Amino acid sequence: MNGNGPPATFSDDHRPAHAANISETDGQILRALELVYDSRTSKEHRDDASRFLEQVKAQSDAPTHGYVLAANKSHPAVVRYYGLSLLEDPIRHRWADYSGEQNIALREWVLKLAQSVMKEDPLFIRNKIAQLWVEVAKRSWALDWMDMDEALVKLWGGSIVQKELVLEVLETLSENSFGKEDTTTALRGSDLSKACVEIFTPAQVMADHFPKRDTSIHVRFGQEGWLSRISELLSWCHTKGRNEAELEMCAVKALSTLKSVIHWVILKAVAATLCIQRICECLTVSNQAMQLVAVEALFSLYSRPNFSDEDVRDLVWPMYQTETVNILRKLYEWSVVDATNIDEERYLLCKKIAEMIHNIGRFLDLNSDIIPQNADLPNFLELLLSIVQNESLHVSIPILHLWIQILGSDTTGDLPPVMSLIGRLLEVCSYRLLKYEALPQDSRVPSILFLNEDVDTIPERHAFLGNYARFAKDVVDCIVQKQPFDALNHILGQTDQVIEHLYDMDRPIDALNYNKTSVPALKLDAQFSVIEAGLMGYGRWRAVQRSKDAEALPALVEPINRNLEQWCTRLMERTFEDPTIQQRVVNLAAEFVETTLRRSTTFVVRVFRFILDTMFRFTGVPEQANAFVYNDAIKECRRYCTFQLQRLALRSADHLVTVYDDIAVSVTRYCQLSGVEEQDQDRCFSVLFVIIQRAEGMDEKQREARLEEFVQPVIERWRDPALTASLSTFAGFCELLGLSDFQLYLHSRRVNEIEDWAATPLDEGGKSLKLAIEAAQNNVPLRAAKVFLVASVERTESGTPASDIASALWTKYLPSMLPNLLQLISHAHSFSDPASWGDLPTELRGLPGRVLKDRYWQQGISTGSREDFYSHIEESKLTMEGLASTIRSSLRMVREVSYRLLYSMGLLGGTLYNFKELPEPLAKALFTDAAALTIHQTSIILTGLPSLIYNCPPEARPHFVPPVLTAMFDFLDRKVSTEWERIDQRRGAAAPDDDLVEEMKDEAILRQLTNTSVQIVVRLLEPDPLPEATRNGHSKYKPPPTPPPAPPSLRDFILETPPVLKSVILFCTHALRMHDNRACGLITRVLRTIISVFTAPTPVAAEVREFVATEILKACIESLHDPYFVDIQSDLAQLIASIVLSYTEQTETPRLILLSLPGMDSQRIDSAIYRLFKASEGRQQRAVVLKLLEGLRGVSVSEQGRLPRPEAKKVRSEMLEKYMSVDMPSAVRRGPSPDLGGVADMFS
Repeated sequence: MNGNGPPATFSDDHRPAHAANISETDGQILRALELVYDSRTSKEHRDDASRFLEQVKAQSDAPTHGYVLAANKSHPAVVRYYGLSLLEDPIRHRWADYSGEQNIALREWVLKLAQSVMKEDPLFIRNKIAQLWVEVAKRSWALDWMDMDEALVKLWGGSIVQKELVLEVLETLSENSFGKEDTTTALRGSDLSKACVEIFTPAQVMADHFPKRDTSIHVRFGQEGWLSRISELLSWCHTKGRNEAELEMCAVKALSTLKSVIHWVILKAVAATLCIQRICECLTVSNQAMQLVAVEALFSLYSRPNFSDEDVRDLVWPMYQTETVNILRKLYEWSVVDATNIDEERYLLCKKIAEMIHNIGRFLDLNSDIIPQNADLPNFLELLLSIVQNESLHVSIPILHLWIQILGSDTTGDLPPVMSLIGRLLEVCSYRLLKYEALPQDSRVPSILFLNEDVDTIPERHAFLGNYARFAKDVVDCIVQKQPFDALNHILGQTDQVIEHLYDMDRPIDALNYNKTSVPALKLDAQFSVIEAGLMGYGRWRAVQRSKDAEALPALVEPINRNLEQWCTRLMERTFEDPTIQQRVVNLAAEFVETTLRRSTTFVVRVFRFILDTMFRFTGVPEQANAFVYNDAIKECRRYCTFQLQRLALRSADHLVTVYDDIAVSVTRYCQLSGVEEQDQDRCFSVLFVIIQRAEGMDEKQREARLEEFVQPVIERWRDPALTASLSTFAGFCELLGLSDFQLYLHSRRVNEIEDWAATPLDEGGKSLKLAIEAAQNNVPLRAAKVFLVASVERTESGTPASDIASALWTKYLPSMLPNLLQLISHAHSFSDPASWGDLPTELRGLPGRVLKDRYWQQGISTGSREDFYSHIEESKLTMEGLASTIRSSLRMVREVSYRLLYSMGLLGGTLYNFKELPEPLAKALFTDAAALTIHQTSIILTGLPSLIYNCPPEARPHFVPPVLTAMFDFLDRKVSTEWERIDQRRGAAAPDDDLVEEMKDEAILRQLTNTSVQIVVRLLEPDPLPEATRNGHSKYKPPPTPPPAPPSLRDFILETPPVLKSVILFCTHALRMHDNRACGLITRVLRTIISVFTAPTPVAAEVREFVATEILKACIESLHDPYFVDIQSDLAQLIASIVLSYTEQTETPRLILLSLPGMDSQRIDSAIYRLFKASEGRQQRAVVLKLLEGLRGVSVSEQGRLPRPEAKKVRSEMLEKYMSVDMPSAVRRGPSPDLGGVADMFS
C-alpha cells in the first residue's frame, strides 16, 4: 500500500465504485456522529443517527470507511474510534467470509494504524488498535501470518507509546491463549499457545527445555524472546525513569504484561531473564501503581504449582534473602493504613502484599529440605508475625492461614526461629478469637471498621469471620501439639486472669438492660475458645504419642490430665450470675469431657451434676418484668443444659450408669419444679432413657423393661381411639389443636380493617383463645415421641448394639403411630389451603394468607438485628399478631416434628421400609396438599425427608422409592417453577411503593429451596467418586482377595426406573431456566453425567434420548439466549456439546433442533458438528457451540454498555473470595495448572 489510502482489495460489492461515494458516506458518518454526541440533539434525531451508524457496520464497504476514518488524525477521537469499530466488526464476525487477499488487506490496515500511533493519541484509541491486532492474530497468526513477531519487534524499536501498544498486544494475546475462555482462541486448539510460548521464551531455554520439539514452523524473530525484552525494558525504566511519568506508565504496562505471562511461561525462562530481580526493583519506587502491579506479578508467579527444586533455588529462595525481606518489610510497613482514615489504594496494596507473601511462604513447608544457609528465616518469620498482627483481618488472614502450614509441618514447625515466636503468635490468636460478628457494625474497633470497608453482606461477613476464627483455632491447636505442657499452662493461666478481671470495666448484669453479647461475655467466650482449640491440639498430640509408644502414654498424660481436671473443677465451683456466661461455662466443661477427660468416671459425674445444678439454680430465678432478653437468656441456658446432659449421656453412659439411681432422683426432682414445662420434662427423662439404652453390661431384660417404662405412656397416647377419631376429619384436627374458634373471633373483631396487627392488643377473649391454642399443642403426642425416638437413634450406626436396641424397641409400635402421624401431616398441610377455611365472607378472603404468613429474620436482608427481631416478637405476644403467631406456631410444630419423626423412623434399620403398604399413603400425606405451603415452609420439608430415600435399603427400593420420589419431584417441579414465574412476573411489574424487603426475602428463600432441590438431584444422580487410593489409576494398598460385591447404587435404580427418571429429569429441564446460576450450573453438570447412559439401543433409552435431544437441548439454548445466564454460558455450551456428541449418530433430533434456530443452515450446522467430533478437549467443544450460537447468546449488562464494569480495586482477589466461602478448607490446596495439558505436552 502507498500513502494513507485503503488498498484496492475490496472489489465488487466489497468496494465502493467511486471515490465520491466513499467521501459522501464518510460525510454522512461524520454528521451522524456529530448528532449523536451533541447534547442539543433531539431524541428522535439521535435515534435516527444511531440507527444509521449501525447500518453502516453491515455494509460491505464498512472496513474501507473504517480505515479512512481511523487513519485520519485530524478527526475527533470519537470519529476515529467509530472507524476502528467498523474494522472490528468484519474482523470478528466476517473474517471467514473474506478472501485471502481481503484478509491481508485488513491485517495491513491494522499494522499501519499501529505503526502510526503517537503520544497524542488517546489511550482508548491505542488500546483499540491493539485489540484489533489481537483479533487478527487469533485468526491468522501461525497459519498464514508468520511474521507477526517480526512486526512487533520492529514496532518495539519505536517510541514509548509504540512499546506500550506492543505490551498491550502481548498481554491480551496471553490472556486469550492461557487465561479467559475465548471462543476464537479455543477453536485454534493449542496453536496459539505454542506460538506464545515460542516467542516469549529465550531461544536457548526453548532448546534446552524442549530439544525434540517441532521446529518446522517459524513464528519467532530474534533469539532473546519477549520475556527478556520486557525484563530489559523494566531495568531501563527503573534506571532512567524515576519520577518521569511517561516511563513509569510504561513500566506499569510492562509489569502488567509480566503478570499475565508469568503464570504460564517456562519457569527457567523467568530465572534466565532476571525477571524476579527486575520486579523486586520496582517495589522500591514511590509509584503506587507500579508497586501494586509488581506485587500482583509476584503473586501470580508464586501461586503456580509444580516448582522443581532447581526452580525453587533460582526463583523462591532469593525472596528469603535479607535484602529482599527488608524490601518487603519496608513496603508492607508503608502500606499499613489507619482504620479511621483508610487510603483505599494503599490498603489494597497492603492486602495484595499479604497474599503475595503467603504464596512465597508456602514454599517453606513444600521445600523445607532444601532451605539454603543464606535464607534469613528469622527476619522473614518476623515479617509474617507483623502482618498477622495487622488490625485488618483481611490483611491478616492469608498469613494466619500460612502459619497453620508452617506449624503443622514436621520440619518447619520445629525450627528454632519458628519456636521462638510461638508465645507471641498464641497471644495474637487469643485476642483474635473474639466474636467480631457480635459487635455492632457502628463499633469503633479498628477491625470492625476494616470489616465494614471489606465486606458488603452479612452472610459474607459471617463466613469470613468463621474462617478466620477456625484458622486461629488451628494455630492454637498446632502450638499445643508442639508444646502441650507449657502452652496449656499458659492458656489456663491467661484465662484465670481474664476471669479475675472480668468486670473491671463493666458493671454487673442489669436484667432490664441485659445484653447477651456484653463485653465480659465476649471476652470469656474468646478465651474459652482458645482453651477448646488447645484441647483439640492436646488430643492430637496424645494420638501421636500413642502411636509411638502406647505403654509410655499414661505417664506422659497423667500430670497434664490432672492439671486440666483440677482447673476445670475450680471453674465449675465459681458462680456466674450472667446466664449467657454460665451457659458458656457449661459448654466448656462438657468439652473437657468430650475431648480429654472422658475416661474419668469421677470427672464425668462431676460435670453432669454441675450442669444439673445449673438447671436447678436458673429454674429458681423468677422472671423479670419487661426484661425480655434476660428472661429468654435464662430459658436458653436451661435448655442448653438439657442438651449437654443428653450429649453426656450419649457419650458417657457407662460412667453415668454407675450412679444412675442418684441421677434419676435428681432428674425427677428437677422435673417436679413448678417452672419446668412438659417438653422440658420429656427431654430430662430422655437423658435417663439414653443412659439405659447405651450403657454396656446391663441385663437385657432389665434394660428392655426400663426402656418400656419410658416409652409406654407415649405409645398409649398414640393408640388412644379419641386421637384417631379426631384425626379422621379436618374439623376434628382443628378442634384437637384448639383452632376451631379463632375464625369467629377474628371476624367478630373485624381484623380485616386493622392495618397493624402488632399494634392491636388482645382483649380478654383473645388472650383466653391464645392460651387455649398453646395448651392444645399438648393434645397431640408429637413432642414426647420425638424426644424419645430421636434419643434412640441419635449417633447410632446400623448393626451396633444401640441401633439394634432402638429397632427392637420401636418396631412393634410403628404400626400404631404411622396412620395418625400421616393424618397429622396431611391436615397440617391442608390448613394452609384457603379452601379448607370454608366459605369466608368477601372481606375476609385475605385472612388465611395474613394469618399464615411466617415472620422470620433473614441475614443481610431483614432490617435490624436478629435480637431486635426476636425482641419485637416478644413484645407483640399479646397482640393480634401474637395470636396469629401462636396459630402458625401450632401448625409449624405439627409439621416439623412430624417430619423429624419420619426421618428418625427411617434410621431404625429397615423397619420403616418393611411396610409395603406405606409408600403411597406417605407420598400422599407429604405432597398432595403441600402446594399451599409457603416457600419457607416447603424448604423445611427437604431438610430431612430426602434421607428417607437415601437410607432406603436396596431390597426395599422397588416398592418404596418410586411412589415417594416421583411424588416429591412432581411437587417440587410444580412448586419451584410456579414460584419462579411469580417472582419474575412481580419483578416485571415492580412499582415504586412495593415492599422490596419482603420481595428480597421471598427470592432469597426461593433460591435456597431451588438449590436444596438441585442438591438432592446431585446426591441422587451424580456418580460416586472413585476411592482416593485408586483415583489416579493406581492403588496405595492391596485390596482384599475377594471384595464383597457392592450393592446396586440408588443412581442406577433411578436411571433404570422410567417413572422415577421422568419426574427427576423433567424437574432438571425446568431448573435449567430458573434464574439461579448456581442451581443451573449444578444441573448442567449432573445432566452431562447421565447423557452417555442412554446411548444403548433400547426403547427406554431411545425415549430418553429424544427427550434430552429435544426438551433439554431447547432449554439449554433458551438459557444461553438469556442475559441472566451469561456467567455460566460455558456450562450450558458444554451440555449442548455433550448432547450433540452423544446422540447425533443415533438420532437426527439434535441437528434438527439446531437447524430450526434463526439464521442457521445445513452447511453451518454440519460444519459445527464435524468440528465438535474433531475437538480434543472440552474447551474447544464449548468454543464450537458458542461460536455456532454467537448471534443467539445473551450479553451481560456491562457488555451492552448499560453499566460500567466494577473498579479493579473493588474486585476481590480469588484468595479473598475463598476466605468468604463457607467451604474454605483449612489447608492450602495447590491451584490447577492452566487448561493446556501442561506446556510440555504442546511440544511433545
